Amino acid sequence: MSKIEPKTVQPQGCTNLKLRQLMRRVAQHYDDEVGKTGLRGTQYSLLSHVVKLGPVRAVDLAAHMKLNTSTLSRNLQPLVQAGWLAVLPGPDARSRLIEATEAGREKRREAQQRWRVAQTDLNRLLGADTVVALHALLDEAMEKLGPSADRVPE
Repeated sequence: MSKIEPKTVQPQGCTNLKLRQLMRRVAQHYDDEVGKTGLRGTQYSLLSHVVKLGPVRAVDLAAHMKLNTSTLSRNLQPLVQAGWLAVLPGPDARSRLIEATEAGREKRREAQQRWRVAQTDLNRLLGADTVVALHALLDEAMEKLGPSADRVPE
């Protein structure tokens, strides 16, 4: 008699594609709500980090957000132009500090309210148990994949 081996589950489809599709849908969900304040979700995140950390050197902000400095620089420009962030002289001639202006802190408070609405709605749509499980899976996957060279500040 031959022994029947249990069938091994094999992933189907492209993980990259599935994650990108989910990311686009989730980002759109947050952008629809946070966008009511005039900010995109990525801008809200950046503004929030500066409020929490600031005044902060660009290189430190980039490291904290796991962005490279050129991406950070590009993303800072519209917030500086809107008057929500200011770039100030740093402790030496070569460095600069990024700080939220009073208008930026107010914009963050406004956007934070909209972000909470988006978060609550997403928890309702997906179910709290699913969101908790998704966070755990994402954290585990990121830990297993380790740091990414392209996310290290320049």
